[in-house]
Amino acid sequence: MYQYPTPAATLYLNPLEHGGKQFIRIWHRPDRRISRRLRESGAAKYSKTYKCYVTHRTPQAIERLHQAFQGVALVDTRYLNRPRRLRPDLGATVKGESRQAEPLGKLPDLPVVRLQPLLHGGKEVLQVSFAFDREIYPRLKDCGACAWLPEERCFALGTGSGDLHRLLDCLEGAANVWLAGTVKVRDMAVMRRLWEQTYSKDIGYLTCPLDYLEKLQLLNYSMSTIRTYHSLLVRFLNAHREQGLEAVKAFASEEINRYHRAMVQSQAYSFSLVNQSINAVKFYYQRVLGRHGLDLTQVERPEKAERLPTVLSKQEVTCILSATGNLKHRCLLQLLYAGGLRIGEVINLEDNGRAVRAEPAADKRRQGQERPHHAAFQKAAGEPEGLLPGVPAEGVALRGAPGRAVHRRQHPPRVQRLPGQIGGDQEGDAPLAAALLRHPPAGAGNEPALHPDAAGPQVQQDYRDLHPHH
Repeated sequence: MYQYPTPAATLYLNPLEHGGKQFIRIWHRPDRRISRRLRESGAAKYSKTYKCYVTHRTPQAIERLHQAFQGVALVDTRYLNRPRRLRPDLGATVKGESRQAEPLGKLPDLPVVRLQPLLHGGKEVLQVSFAFDREIYPRLKDCGACAWLPEERCFALGTGSGDLHRLLDCLEGAANVWLAGTVKVRDMAVMRRLWEQTYSKDIGYLTCPLDYLEKLQLLNYSMSTIRTYHSLLVRFLNAHREQGLEAVKAFASEEINRYHRAMVQSQAYSFSLVNQSINAVKFYYQRVLGRHGLDLTQVERPEKAERLPTVLSKQEVTCILSATGNLKHRCLLQLLYAGGLRIGEVINLEDNGRAVRAEPAADKRRQGQERPHHAAFQKAAGEPEGLLPGVPAEGVALRGAPGRAVHRRQHPPRVQRLPGQIGGDQEGDAPLAAALLRHPPAGAGNEPALHPDAAGPQVQQDYRDLHPHH
C-alpha cells in the first residue's frame, strides 16, 4: 500500500513592522520540537503583543535561524520579501456635496478643572481639583472666587450660581470646568455657560436663548435631553448667523427643510440625529416663540434605514463550536445557540434539584439519540449521565435505572452551577467563560497564534483544555 510522505516541518518567516522598525514574525504548524528549539536556541523571542515569536529583520538573524533549525525544520523565506498585496475595500460611498461648513468651531483642548462636592465645617462646598498648571494656579489664587483650605489642601468655592459665574470668568480661555456627576445645577444660565465653553465664539456668535432652556426645564425634560436640544439649536442658529437672530425667528418651513436636507446629504450625521434636530427646532418655534401659525407639518423627516440582521450559517456555527476544546466552554456555547439565551442567563444556570432521566423515544428512528447540548450540560455541570434539566424527578419514574432515584433521595443535590462562576471558587472561570463567548482564544500556550495577515498555509490549531483539572 502506497504511503504518502510526511511533509517536513517548516518555519515560515513573515514581515512585521512595529514602532517604525522592521522585524520578522515566525509562523509554524504546531510542533513540540520547533517550540522547544525556539525557546532554547535564543534565536527569537516570544512577543506577548503579537502572540508569536519574533526576531530582528537582519541577515545575521536569518542565518542564526538556519543554524538553529538545521536537521529539525526548514526555514522558508518566500513570504519575507513578497510585495504587499492591496486589499480592496468592501465598498465605497460617493457622498453628496457639503453645501455648508460646520457652523460651530471648537477651541483647542484645554486643561480640565473638576468640581466635586465637599463637606467643610458643616457646610457643603465645591472642591476644585486639577493637575498642577502654572497658569491655572495663580488665576485661582487671585480671582477671589475660590478660597484655599489648609486642612484639605485644595481650593473650594460656594455652591451659589454667582460663585460659579466668577469661576468661569476667571478660567475662561485657560481651562474647561467639568462637574462631577453628583453635582446638580438648577441654574440654566450656568449650565449654558458650561455647555458652550468649548465653542469658538467668533463675531456674530449666537448663544442659545435662555428662555428655551428654562422652558425645557419647566416641562421636566431630562438633563441629557436638554443638553442635546441645546447643542442642536445652537448649531441651527449659528448656521444662519449672517442673517441675524431676528431673521431666523421669521423662518418658514422651507428654510428649516433646506437646513436639514443639507445635513442628510453631507452623510456626516445619522438619521436619528437629524430627527432630534428637527424636534429641537420645532420646540423652539412652537413652544418658545409661540408661532403656532407656522405649518411645521411639512417639515421632512428622514426615514430610518431598515437593515437585515446578520445570521450565522450552519457551517459558521459548526466552526465556532468545533474550535472550543474545553468541555465546559463548549457546553456554554451549545446552550447559548440551542436555547437562544443571553450570556448572563447561560452562566447563571442553576440545578435546584429538578432533573429527570431522558425517556426512550417511541419512534425507533429516534431511539438512542440524545440532544448533544443536554449531554454536554450534564457532564460539565456534574450531573449523572441521562439526567435532563427542567423536569421534576418526583413525578416521573426513572425507567431502567432504579438506583438513580435512590441516589437522588439519599444525596439531594445542592445548588450546582457551571464550575467557576461563584466568587471565591478555586477555579474562578466566570470572566474567562464570558470573554470566551464573545471572543474565542486566538491560540494556546506558547504556540504562535494564527494571524490573519500571516503568510504561509493557514491551518487550524487544536486549542488545549484551558482547565486541565476538570
